[in-house]
Amino acid sequence: MALTSRYRLRGRRIPMETECGKKMSSRSDSGSGEDSLDRLLPPVGAPRRKSTTSSKTEPPLLRTGTRTIYTAGRPPWYDEHGAQSKEAFVIGLCGGSASGKTTVANKIIEALDVPWVVLLSMDSFYKVLSPEEQTLAASNDYNFDHPGAFDFELLVATVRKLKQGKSVKIPVYDFTTHRRQKDWKNVYGASVIIFEGIMSFADKELLQLLDMKIFVDTDSDIRLVRRLRRDITERGRDIEGVIKQYNKFVKPAFEQYIEPTMRLADIVVPRGGGNMVAIDLIVQHVHSQLEERELSVRAVLASAQQTQPLPQTLSVLESTPQVRGLHTIIRNKETSRDEFIFYSKRLMRLLIEHALTFLPSQPCTVQTPQGQEYEGRSYNGKGITGVSILRAGETMEPALRAVCKDVRIGKILIQTNLDSGEPELHYLRLPKDISEDHVILMDSTVSTGAAAMMAVRVLLDHEVQEDKIMLVSLLMAELGVHSVAYAFPQVKIITTAVDKSLDDFLHVIPGIGDFGDRYFGTDGSDNWSDEEEQEQPSC
Repeated sequence: MALTSRYRLRGRRIPMETECGKKMSSRSDSGSGEDSLDRLLPPVGAPRRKSTTSSKTEPPLLRTGTRTIYTAGRPPWYDEHGAQSKEAFVIGLCGGSASGKTTVANKIIEALDVPWVVLLSMDSFYKVLSPEEQTLAASNDYNFDHPGAFDFELLVATVRKLKQGKSVKIPVYDFTTHRRQKDWKNVYGASVIIFEGIMSFADKELLQLLDMKIFVDTDSDIRLVRRLRRDITERGRDIEGVIKQYNKFVKPAFEQYIEPTMRLADIVVPRGGGNMVAIDLIVQHVHSQLEERELSVRAVLASAQQTQPLPQTLSVLESTPQVRGLHTIIRNKETSRDEFIFYSKRLMRLLIEHALTFLPSQPCTVQTPQGQEYEGRSYNGKGITGVSILRAGETMEPALRAVCKDVRIGKILIQTNLDSGEPELHYLRLPKDISEDHVILMDSTVSTGAAAMMAVRVLLDHEVQEDKIMLVSLLMAELGVHSVAYAFPQVKIITTAVDKSLDDFLHVIPGIGDFGDRYFGTDGSDNWSDEEEQEQPSC
């Protein structure tokens, strides 16, 4: 696609202040639906033009009004059982203050040419200072270059969770006020984590989490000049204070705590970011390690022979004459697009209403206008969040909003890598504190279940409880039902119909066709399609 971006697509740095693409969208997490793909529909009967073109020189992107989606995705980090089986590769970068660690990190990211790289700075993990320490820091008399200045307990816990593929919150440190900001930033999803800091090798527990240790060795005079420039221009310090702090704390700390850890490094990089020979060596090693960790999930699911009865966690909407009639209309290849949309929405409304019956409830007594008591039921939970698997899953959002007032909405985009055939995570926007909610995961069709499994895994990584997740889909293949139920036995699976088989192209048989193409009026030849059509994106 011939579109440009402020971020490099492959080997790009995911900024610390984003959660797997939050920088890609200017929208809030309120789920207002302002960027709903429904409003991007062409008029009924009008052909839909392709919105993307191919380009070998520009980063492939997909853009709608307020959303930028990267088409280099995160491959599976879990096996067919749904359990994490691939940890992120963690690179530790150590070196003196202003030695060029961040420059080396960015050069590595640029040369790696892989998606989903997180750059994590130790500067975010300074301890919260007491009032007395705040006074010392204001007069440049507090030692920020001592191991005791860092919150290693929080740091180790954060790196461990990131390595395990979990969502984490990162503190934001203000170097002007020497305080942590109120709002912490979310980070999630990394194939490679590059962690840099002056004390990266100072903690034994932290060292055990590093798969590769690099020391950046730069002349002390160069480091001093860089520190003067950085602290004066970026951190609002005066030259006298910077020199005082350097002579009193920075230089002695380097000699006592930092320089001795050079012996722990796997690779020492002299001259920092200008040493491309060392960087190329690092990149070659990381590539070899990533190749050894590659997983094949969708192929395993597609080849599985399912002989067991359908799981008890599956609930199929009763096949009443009305439901049967709606299926007859939307499955008919002769149905016009406007009728397909209309009757699909009717079926979605019935499906969502059915799904809501599985939410927990409790007895509730109210007074009627006649002054009488009525023994009823009320929802017994903190909140409800709908998460749609783009693009076709987004078509179910209006039905959820129509019956569930003030529901929060999240979005996940998963596409199939045409070379590997595996699903890849491309875009993620989830509401804050989703871990406490019941989540309705919406997808139009499910064939092998590979996309649904990845979406469930994302929710679990954000600490949503498995028994609070409901996978809701208009149509599912038996294979997809078994795949999800086998990997996540506590997830409730809700659909309007289950078809028996898949063809050689993994299309549901007898099926419904490509739901996204029929709903959005696309011809199936652009970059959008549904899971039923090779899961690109899997919706």
